[in-house]
This record gives sequence, structure tokens and C-alpha cells, in this order.
Amino acid sequence: MFSWIGMPGLEFRDPWFLAAALLAPVIYALAAGGSSAVVYSDTALADAAPRSLRVRLVKLPAILLAVVAVLLAVAMAGPRSGDATTKIKREGIAIIMAVDRSGSMDARDFVAGDSSVSRLDAVKRVFRQFVSADSPGGGRPDDLIGIVAFGTYADGICPLTLDHANLLAILEQVEVAKERSEAATAVGEGLALAVERIREHPAKSKVIILLTDGVNNAGEIDPLQAADLAAQYGIKVYTIGAGSSGFAPIPVNAGDGRVYLRRARVEIDEQTLKDIAARTGGRYFHARDAEGLDEVYAEIDKLERNEITEIRYLQYREHYAALTLAALLLLAISLLAGATILRRLP
Repeated sequence: MFSWIGMPGLEFRDPWFLAAALLAPVIYALAAGGSSAVVYSDTALADAAPRSLRVRLVKLPAILLAVVAVLLAVAMAGPRSGDATTKIKREGIAIIMAVDRSGSMDARDFVAGDSSVSRLDAVKRVFRQFVSADSPGGGRPDDLIGIVAFGTYADGICPLTLDHANLLAILEQVEVAKERSEAATAVGEGLALAVERIREHPAKSKVIILLTDGVNNAGEIDPLQAADLAAQYGIKVYTIGAGSSGFAPIPVNAGDGRVYLRRARVEIDEQTLKDIAARTGGRYFHARDAEGLDEVYAEIDKLERNEITEIRYLQYREHYAALTLAALLLLAISLLAGATILRRLP
């Protein structure tokens, strides 16, 4: 969505349709071109005669067609303005979840019920319980929460929001990186992007939960440099080492549609995670299973809270109908005028 500058509350649902307005000069040139001529032996008398209103308006049909093109382009862009707004004020904190999606997050050393699940799926399930209002603990309805995912590169998956239903829907779409070029672990890049997303928010308590199961082996930013940046802005970083070091079963595609588990060596750089937490005033947790994450959430509950305000639009007023009607009216006037009083010689 695109907000119209200078007109608060007005935005376009599909702003790329505005590009169609660039066709207006072409339409005008085509409609106004091809002028006819009458041959006179001497034009002095015609030049001296006053120009009639009909002569002055001869270009009007072409101008109206160009205006019609602009109006239809704006209508297709879906102009709308927010209506029935509401301000939501709550006592909460701002949290960015920076989650590792590197290849090793597919290791199946976490258990849910009677079956093994990937580390990423275990994180999703526990995070859902942490956030959702339907969870036994009541969730985090008053906290602004966002998500950053990182593998070889870091991506801002969801900005800080109180709309936790959409937040969890977006989280479900995060998958373990399958391509080798994306499956490395850029811890520093992920943490730095999380800091960038949260540093300017006015919340008194700003927290980053950094979850990884590996060693920083990609990116240009050192994890400790990113930690110093977080400390500079008063952001606490709680680091979580997921899984265990040593060997873990990782699914491998056999190439014939079959998937089997292969023992692969995995390693967690616990010392770096401890240093990140220490430099920012947070804590390090080693979660060998999903239950180990509960300690992190209990610690976050103790943080100072402050009032957070978010404005939501509950309804929108669509304005395309009026623009479309105006375009059709001008089109009718253009065609009618061009066929009658402003008709040109063939």
C-alpha cells in the first residue's frame, strides 16, 4: 500500500496502476493529430477574422480523453482513506525475534510428542505459544513483536506489530534454507538487522531474542560488533543456543524422492552467544529441547513495561467509484462534442 503524500489517511491499494497515467500525453497526441486543411488563395482575410468559441475549443475532446486516462489510472490504483480508526494503548515492550534459518536448523534432535521435529519447527511451536492469546499463559497481547530471519543473508520478515495473528501467519512461511548459497549462518547480519528494526522505537524496554544453532560463518558484520551496537541503543539481547553440539540427524534427499536421516556434525558457538548477552545486559540460554525456551520467556516477563500506542484502520472508504463515474462522464462529453459541435472536417 502507498500513502499519498500531503493527504493524510489517503492511500492506494495497487499504486503501480498509476503508471498508466503516463499514457495521457500519447492519447492526447493521437486524438488531436491528423488535422484537416482547406486551401485558400489568400489567408489574410481569415487571419484578420476573430476566432470563434468553436475554434478555441477544438482541442477539448482530445484534452478530455487525456483526463479520462488519468482518472481511470488513479481509479485502478484503488484510492481509499481510513475510516473508523482506533488507537490501541497498552503496557508492553518491543521484541524482535531473530531466528536462524540456516541448513542446520533442519536437524531432527527436538522431540514433539512421540516424533522428532526440526529445530525450526520446534522454535515456531514454542514461539506461537509465547505470543498467542490462546496459549495457557495468555500470550503477549500487549507487546510489539517483529521477526528477522537469517541464513547466509538477513531478512526483515515482519515489522514490530500488535497484530500477532498476522505475525504468526508470516512466521509459518519461514522455512529452512535449502540452497547451499543461502544455508550458511550470518549471526552478525541477523543481529544487526534486528537492532536496526528496533533501535528507534520509543519503548522503554527493547529486547532481541537471538536464536541460533550454529557458528557465525557468513556476512560482513561480526556478531560482537552487532552486540556493541545493540548496547549503544540500550537493547537487551537474550541469546539462545538451540539443540546440542556433536552429531544430529539431518534429512537428506536421496534424489529418487526418498528422504533419509544422516548423522552430521553440528556445533554451537556458545562463547560468542554468552559474550553477546553479557555486552547487552541480557542472558544466554542453552535450549536442548523446546521446554528450555520457557526460561527465556519467564525472564522477559520481568522487564519494565511502558505505554505503546498503535493506530489501526478498522474500515476503508473506497474512492474509485467516483473517479470512474467522472471518467465515463468526461468520455461521453468528449465523444458527443467531437461528433457534433466540435466535429472536425474529414
